[in-house]
Amino acid sequence: MNFEGLDPGLAEYAPAMHSALDPVLDAHLNPSLLQNVELDPEGVALEALPVQESVHIMEGVYSELHSVVAEVGVPVSVSHFDLHEEMLWVGSHGGHATSFFGPALERYSSFQVNGSDDIRQIQSLENGILFLTKNNLKYMARGGLIIFDYLLDENEDMHSLLLTDSSTLLVGGLQNHILEIDLNTVQETQKYAVETPGVTIMRQTNRFFFCGHTSGKVSLRDLRTFKVEHEFDAFSGSLSDFDVHGNLLAACGFSSRLTGLACDRFLKVYDLRMMRAITPLQVHVDPAFLRFIPTYTSRLAIISQSGQCQFCEPTGLANPADIFHVNPVGPLLMTFDVSASKQALAFGDSEGCVHLWTDSPEPSFNPYSRETEFALPCLVDSLPPLDWSQDLLPLSLIPVPLTTDTLLSDWPAANSAPAPRRAPPVDAEILRTMKKVGFIGYAPNPRTRLRNQIPYRLKESDSEFDSFSQVTESPVGREEEPHLHMVSKKYRKVTIKYSKLGLEDFDFKHYNKTLFAGLEPHIPNAYCNCMIQVLYFLEPVRCLIQNHLCQKEFCLACELGFLFHMLDLSRGDPCQGNNFLRAFRTIPEASALGLILADSDEASGKGNLARLIQRWNRFILTQLHQDMQELELPQAYRGAGGSSFCSSGDSVIGQLFSCEMENCSLCRCGSETVRASSTLLFTLSYPDDKTGKNYDFAQVLKRSICLDQNTQAWCDNCEKYQPTIQTRNIRHLPDILVINCEVNSSKEADFWRMQAEFAFKMAVKKHSGEISKNKEFALADWKELGSPEGVLVCPSIEELKNVWLPFSIRMKMTKNKGLDVCNWTDGDEMQWGPARAEEEHGVYVYDLMATVVHILDSRTGGSLVAHIKVGETYHQRKEGVTHQQWYLFNDFLIEPIDKHEAVQFDMNWKVPAILYYVKRNLNSRYNLNIKNPIEASVLLAEASLARKQRKTHTTFIPLMLNEMPQIGDLVGLDAEFVTLNEEEAELRSDGTKSTIKPSQMSVARITCVRGQGPNEGIPFIDDYISTQEQVVDYLTQYSGIKPGDLDAKISSKHLTTLKSTYLKLRFLIDIGVKFVGHGLQKDFRVINLMVPKDQVLDTVYLFHMPRKRMISLRFLAWYFLDAAVFSSVLAL
Repeated sequence: MNFEGLDPGLAEYAPAMHSALDPVLDAHLNPSLLQNVELDPEGVALEALPVQESVHIMEGVYSELHSVVAEVGVPVSVSHFDLHEEMLWVGSHGGHATSFFGPALERYSSFQVNGSDDIRQIQSLENGILFLTKNNLKYMARGGLIIFDYLLDENEDMHSLLLTDSSTLLVGGLQNHILEIDLNTVQETQKYAVETPGVTIMRQTNRFFFCGHTSGKVSLRDLRTFKVEHEFDAFSGSLSDFDVHGNLLAACGFSSRLTGLACDRFLKVYDLRMMRAITPLQVHVDPAFLRFIPTYTSRLAIISQSGQCQFCEPTGLANPADIFHVNPVGPLLMTFDVSASKQALAFGDSEGCVHLWTDSPEPSFNPYSRETEFALPCLVDSLPPLDWSQDLLPLSLIPVPLTTDTLLSDWPAANSAPAPRRAPPVDAEILRTMKKVGFIGYAPNPRTRLRNQIPYRLKESDSEFDSFSQVTESPVGREEEPHLHMVSKKYRKVTIKYSKLGLEDFDFKHYNKTLFAGLEPHIPNAYCNCMIQVLYFLEPVRCLIQNHLCQKEFCLACELGFLFHMLDLSRGDPCQGNNFLRAFRTIPEASALGLILADSDEASGKGNLARLIQRWNRFILTQLHQDMQELELPQAYRGAGGSSFCSSGDSVIGQLFSCEMENCSLCRCGSETVRASSTLLFTLSYPDDKTGKNYDFAQVLKRSICLDQNTQAWCDNCEKYQPTIQTRNIRHLPDILVINCEVNSSKEADFWRMQAEFAFKMAVKKHSGEISKNKEFALADWKELGSPEGVLVCPSIEELKNVWLPFSIRMKMTKNKGLDVCNWTDGDEMQWGPARAEEEHGVYVYDLMATVVHILDSRTGGSLVAHIKVGETYHQRKEGVTHQQWYLFNDFLIEPIDKHEAVQFDMNWKVPAILYYVKRNLNSRYNLNIKNPIEASVLLAEASLARKQRKTHTTFIPLMLNEMPQIGDLVGLDAEFVTLNEEEAELRSDGTKSTIKPSQMSVARITCVRGQGPNEGIPFIDDYISTQEQVVDYLTQYSGIKPGDLDAKISSKHLTTLKSTYLKLRFLIDIGVKFVGHGLQKDFRVINLMVPKDQVLDTVYLFHMPRKRMISLRFLAWYFLDAAVFSSVLAL
């Protein structure tokens, strides 16, 4: 089915916009359709069931028999009647497949086929079902088990498949070839080239293969050679559908008009005996689908997107009386199919509903269907219960059927390997009390286990290995874990130990003794924490981002500016990037690039973090550049102020990071093509040199920037693809040079290791006789170093190891568009003079500002950390001192380090990923003033997103202009939350619970109450926050939030976006109001707000006595106000 040129409304049904895990219910859903669908109290469908109990069907006339909801709110992309069993298969735009049994449409199976792409076509076979997605062909059993999963080229865009015989399949799409796949070997056996790309529909008769193209043509191909025998130019615009029966071919499509494509109401009919067109058939509907239904005659069924269906003879006249109407729940019909018996028609609409029309009360889908296999009833329920708490329970009591076949657990020797059970770690008490005599350790028996007995575990608890302190404290056995002392403790992956109080009693100061803020790592996709810190400590970027504000709901630049504001206000306390990562997850490009990790992959470290963070680096710079370009026009957001950075033409992200280039393509005929382009970062290209030659980093960098390569390219002069020489010349250097290291294999790692050895030998030779073995100096030496006449300190041996990266590089633009790059040292500056004076002649010096490294640790799956050179302005704001210092940022662990540590890369465990170089004196080139773009108008009345909200339901009175809060005004605040991910915890052997990962919360409702004035006690904000993420628990007994309250289609509340409400709270914080509430610290943490302590009056701490537990709000309300809170909520 070709969707090009269809109703523009189809554009909103992109797969990324309709996740199968996040269904919503249309507010205008026909109530009669859901009369038998089980609903929760708010009207959200819990399960799709048949909609009518009994329907009168007139024999021989098609009428609606049943309608079911396949997947609420997710459009149906394809439907298919099973050719072997009485089943109807339905695929959705979310990649989910559902099957229904019999004319009653009883749900048989339902499973996910693809996590991101829609299902394009379904084909039933004897043993299973074939599903075709964009670049994947999956063969699954009817119950959902995968038989094979064939991954096509990622550049393919497949749309159609055709089963030529029982074991051969043709697959076609928008590319210029069709693949032939053998289903027995699951291999590609042939690739047929097509002259006209875009094969979206394929049919077969005993004479030809028929291929429908997006260009509007239908080609007839030989069954053996696949060569074109005939071709019909059916439509000038695009082809929508066609079908073949006997000697007739009928097609519908679109014609080109001045305003675009228009649906053609003339069906093109061709006689396959004479290979020519006969009289077109004019119909009274806009045809989108058509099928031959040859029962008594060769009649055609023509279907429109709006649900109109007309029957007519292909060689006769269409009668308006033969039109009937399908009543879709959504605005459009998306798919149509006819059963093999021609007794049933299936329609799928854009709201996930399937409509079955039949011509008899008890139709059959196939003439000779085989019996469908159903799941056997559970026999375990009739057996006596087994007490698993008994260690001596015999496993023979478990009923196992007697079989002579090979069991599933009997893996062949070729596919399995013996895996001995890992020995449990030694008790920490034994290690603590152990005394070592020679090579033998002695310790008293702590009596924590029975003698000579070890508990048997099928799966070792992760908590036994989540801390390295258990082994490193032991004087014996350190040689058993060499990886532990290879990775320095500060570089290891840090985890938060949760208690009953959550994070309140966790000592973050133990990991961070500075006043800079770390970032919490337990949030999904928090692997990018290190890169957020790098961007924050770029002073122009920090100021630019905080000056940005736009109307877009999920704008990464806005969310990053809010996060930077939190990092500015924090005094050493860690911050959460929840809102930023929430917006990050909603961007389709991030998902398409594979930047959204599943929780299991992130926890186990399955993804290649180095490659992942480099893709994230490219993505974030591009996204910020686009977001800032959209702001060049007048501010779109209500109340947003101007930015001192913005200029007409390009964003400041482009001014900072963009490098302008000329790409020259020289053909061997002498023709040269020059194109101007720009890039935001460079990727290192390593020389393919097996001789072990010594390279400076500057040489490799120049080779990567001015890349020369030989490749095949189109030559306009030769009018064909020719070998060309591609060269790249630099026209303008960026202010910030970003480099992706691309150390993705052992080959690149060996290159870094070898060059570091060369650099070490040269440095030792250069400083021979001067290098100290350690950094111990006499007091007189330290005094001399502090004096203006002091000499430079010579580095030690340890500081020179594993160093190839220079701290500074010098770049010079030559007159012939060339580029000179060399390593730069402080001694070179003394020889050549200050770099600032040479910039007038095209000479620039770049200083290393940050390195992002990948820590290889098999125990934890690895992690990402950053070395950042923090500038003077940051120290001035935080500590009141003026100096520069290198720091290690490892999530919430922040520690000052020596500058040599930032460029030392032991490739066994510390691999470079990203480098940031900045032009010297960069800050002096930009205006670094931050103007708060949030104005008071954000507090004024605004429209609700909810369609059903009425003014009579309003629970608050917005502020008037004369009521705007002032410094010191009191504002009562309360927030309610819902749970997105449940807490992960384990139960220890002593009965105590240990939290592995806390629950992920999302703000659902925020209420602010006036604390003074004539309307004191009346709310001026009562916003329900719309969410697109799946909610697992609404916490109704505590929050009062019910399913449907956060859905814009069916909610009756005042619904807003999180960004809109966030701006209101930010304005109140910036103006200096004082918030009164209970447990505000946790509320502000989840909302992602940093509020100064003098602006918070929290009743949790006002009525807290030392060494006593915190008092609940219910008790305080009962004791002081004689009021019962939560009673109305608990009564629901």
